[in-house]
Amino acid sequence: MKTTSFLFVFLAYACLFGQNASSSVYLNVLGTVQDGGAPHIGCTKKCCLNLSSEEIKNRKITALEVYDTVTEKSLLFEATPDIVSQWASMHFSLCGIFLTHAHIGHYSGLLQLGREALGAKNIPVYTMPKMRSFLKTNAPWSQLVSLKNITLKKLENKKKVRPFEKIEVTPLRVPHRDEFSETVGYIISGPQKTVLFVPDIDKWSLWEESLIHWLQKVDIAFIDATFFSAEEVNYRPLSEIPHPLVQETISYLEAQPKRLKNKVYFIHMNHTNPLLNEDSKATEWVLKHGFHIARVGQQFNL
Repeated sequence: MKTTSFLFVFLAYACLFGQNASSSVYLNVLGTVQDGGAPHIGCTKKCCLNLSSEEIKNRKITALEVYDTVTEKSLLFEATPDIVSQWASMHFSLCGIFLTHAHIGHYSGLLQLGREALGAKNIPVYTMPKMRSFLKTNAPWSQLVSLKNITLKKLENKKKVRPFEKIEVTPLRVPHRDEFSETVGYIISGPQKTVLFVPDIDKWSLWEESLIHWLQKVDIAFIDATFFSAEEVNYRPLSEIPHPLVQETISYLEAQPKRLKNKVYFIHMNHTNPLLNEDSKATEWVLKHGFHIARVGQQFNL
């Protein structure tokens, strides 16, 4: 009888502990800035002048790492111009790169994998069809393929892939300036939590998907925060701005419950965006409305 009681208590405790145990998979924020970085080339405005070494260190171009402490593998989302310093901040050996589209801040870091730098061997690079064709047929990217520095892996809209055990990634087409490739966001699914990553989109209203729908399904959402307000873009017509202003997004989500707004982390901020300054009034305003701002070094257990 005592043995049976002990076994029952042990199993109940083990079940409870298992439910609360952390996953071995984590997400690490490697960068939060728009393609041009910060300080921005040629910028003589206050936002780029007299930045401290710590501010410069933390203003890297938008990228995420997803890693597993058991298998000791890492995935990289975006290959940015800051890939050298971001590579040094990754936890384990790289087993794959996911690209969103062919704009400078999202894929140009691939060049560091070539013979002049890393001389990588068959690093998997996951791409949509137009992006794949662009890399295969245009120099210098085509040399990375021919020399087998990278191996291109096919992606299809809304079809999940498993780059390694415990992680599933699903691309979602989003409307954006598609001069050279299509643009996607990603659903990143770990053992316990799911992440939405949409660093670039023209407008939420132009997306055939629904941001609110996906916020209901995921646990964390990193979304486009390129520009904060109309003032930042000199009051140009909003239809001319190929990004939703942060103020627009907050207005769009204002009526949603706190639990949904709490999932949002604004990312991909232009060098002029006041949200890059943790002490700005804009930052205070966003936080008071129940949203978050992505910062380099943030860690999330998935």
